[in-house]
Amino acid sequence: MGKTIPKVFGIAAAVALGAAGITLIPTADAATGSFAKGPAPSNSSIQAARGPFAIAESSVARASVSGFGGGDIYAPTDTSAGTFGAVVIAPGFTARKSSMAWLAPRLASQGFVVFNIDTLTTSDQPASRGRQLLAAADFLTRSSSAKAKIDPARVAVVGHSMGGGGALEAAQSRSSLKAAIPLTPWNLTKNFRQVQVPTLIVGAEADTIAPVRSFSTPFFESLPAAPGKAFLELNGASHFAPNTPNATISSMSISWLKVFVDGDTRYQQFICPGPGRGAAVEQYTATAC
Repeated sequence: MGKTIPKVFGIAAAVALGAAGITLIPTADAATGSFAKGPAPSNSSIQAARGPFAIAESSVARASVSGFGGGDIYAPTDTSAGTFGAVVIAPGFTARKSSMAWLAPRLASQGFVVFNIDTLTTSDQPASRGRQLLAAADFLTRSSSAKAKIDPARVAVVGHSMGGGGALEAAQSRSSLKAAIPLTPWNLTKNFRQVQVPTLIVGAEADTIAPVRSFSTPFFESLPAAPGKAFLELNGASHFAPNTPNATISSMSISWLKVFVDGDTRYQQFICPGPGRGAAVEQYTATAC
């Protein structure tokens, strides 16, 4: 069993944040109140293998870009819904984009443009992967064939293992990111107190490569409470849980991205109070409530 992290966002903290003018749900377009897209969510809709948006896939060759290793873009085909938020995903040590290929289209079908990338080499360390996530985000929003579908002000990063450590590095480097989701993250740097990006950390109870007590827990505890953070520990799962379809990972990722990238308060119900302890979840705690 992993170390239990106490719930750190109580009434006093909520009052303090409110008095300080900190808003945990991002302000969106004044005319719409949010960038909400798609039908009202349910537990079954966020756990589904595909969401309400049809998507198209296109490939970006390694030789055609610099700063990262190319990848695959998954984008909704709907031309009537306006622009979408963007998500960039990085794999872990020794892995390629294929290791996260299940998650990218699942997120895209919920209303995001998703770029599942390869890194320059499979041995790149977290700091390098963080820079590559940002380079890929810049290419996606400025130069890619999908750029017209993207709101460049609404970008998030996701990564597994060293890619998860890279997502933390990217969030620390670029405070304008709207969300970060490190999945069973690995990084020798343990202190990310300067991060100002809402961050969902997913750890795995049986992870022997990046044990929760040595990695996910200190990462989570180092993050500031505002503008929002959460920690989800998967019950009995290994370090490689994010490499195969996992409804708990995808449903929580969808909800986090919808709340913080789209400002869609309909999804707040899934992160606050969030999943209870059970067959899939060892523990969950959040300050985003």
